[in-house]
Amino acid sequence: MLEQFKVGHDEAEFVPGDTLKSTVAGIFRQLGVPDGDAELGADVLVLADLRGVDSHGVSNMLRSYVSGYQDGSINPRPDWRVIRETPSTATVDSDRGLGTIITPKAMNIAIEKARNVGVGMVAIGNARHLGMASYHSMLALEHDMIGVCMTSCPPSVLPTFGAEPRLGTNPIAVAVPTGEEAAFVFDAATSSVAVNKIRIAQRLGADIPAGWLAEADGTPIMEERQAPDNYWLLPVGGSREGGSHKGYGLSCVVDILAGVLTGFGYGAVPGRPNFGHYVAAYSVDAFTDVSHFKQEMDEWVRMMNATAPAPGHDRVIVAGQPEAEMEAIRRDEGIPLHPEVSQSIRDICAELGVACGF
Repeated sequence: MLEQFKVGHDEAEFVPGDTLKSTVAGIFRQLGVPDGDAELGADVLVLADLRGVDSHGVSNMLRSYVSGYQDGSINPRPDWRVIRETPSTATVDSDRGLGTIITPKAMNIAIEKARNVGVGMVAIGNARHLGMASYHSMLALEHDMIGVCMTSCPPSVLPTFGAEPRLGTNPIAVAVPTGEEAAFVFDAATSSVAVNKIRIAQRLGADIPAGWLAEADGTPIMEERQAPDNYWLLPVGGSREGGSHKGYGLSCVVDILAGVLTGFGYGAVPGRPNFGHYVAAYSVDAFTDVSHFKQEMDEWVRMMNATAPAPGHDRVIVAGQPEAEMEAIRRDEGIPLHPEVSQSIRDICAELGVACGF
């Protein structure tokens, strides 16, 4: 998370992670979500905040989930089921279940398949938003597996040269186990930015970097400025000259694997509120010796960290390290919530008759 998108330390209200998780789980339960699912959904949201992925934590997603449960677009008690299966693959009908709750269960299926045959892949259709994608990929780590998660989202991103959104932010998350070093955890949208970060910037009054957004007519905005009232997101790369065709292509791959492959449509068809997800687990033991792999991953991470930094920078980091460092800080200090966010949670609790822990 860039500094301009973080709530100021003096302005923030710091809430312990366990307190926030208990409050969110209580809200989910009051909306008809079973106890275990409520705890799981809250854990996904709060871990995002603990790791500094505020765009996909309680601050930005809770209100959306509450609205979805209240208007019926999210099913609090889905009859999710496997509708197609082989030893290494499965397709799940989520029955409009919240992805933060159904996707970990699908990843557990993928992990079990990987344990049996080396690789497990599960496509999840008829689904809803899954929160921080890396939560689901990281579930594979404790099993000495590499985890992958992708999600095909409703459209908000322009294809290169396009003036109409055809793709979602379509993130890709990959988690790789290590020995002594922090796990390698890559989690990024294939758009130049996740739309939730634009909402954070608008909340904080921060400028948007060049190449993130396009005007309503599709013209890329190539100077730093406040977000316009009407905008579209751009693929990674921003403009064709900056390599947007690469982000566009990667987003298409996600739309196919996490959307078309499910049999339930893709980001643009049927569109919101439908999401499609894809998770995979690769057993390291099926490919090589686990201890040797972890040792080499540690060496690889240390090699990257030992890279001489460019002028103006103090170190080279590897995906997953900033989040692990932030998690250690926030487990100690608490999660910083913008005053508007903390008040909105209190308002939700008051409306639903849920005890708020802060």
